[in-house]
Amino acid sequence: MKEMSFEEELEKLEKIVKELESGDVNLDDAIDKYSEAMKMAKNCSDKIKKAESLVSKVLKDNKLEDFKIEES
Repeated sequence: MKEMSFEEELEKLEKIVKELESGDVNLDDAIDKYSEAMKMAKNCSDKIKKAESLVSKVLKDNKLEDFKIEES
């Protein structure tokens, strides 16, 4: 299964939050959805931190030829 992009993951996270906020989810499903949402939130946070680090490197080095995006 391919890794979701930040935007895809954020969209899915927002959908889960809306479902949980609606109150129409039974307790067991709510727990599962909450757990999934927390994992997605961490993944999104990690992706943001990685992007910030890459941008900082570009700004520090101020040259693109040494800039590489590493797959995780």
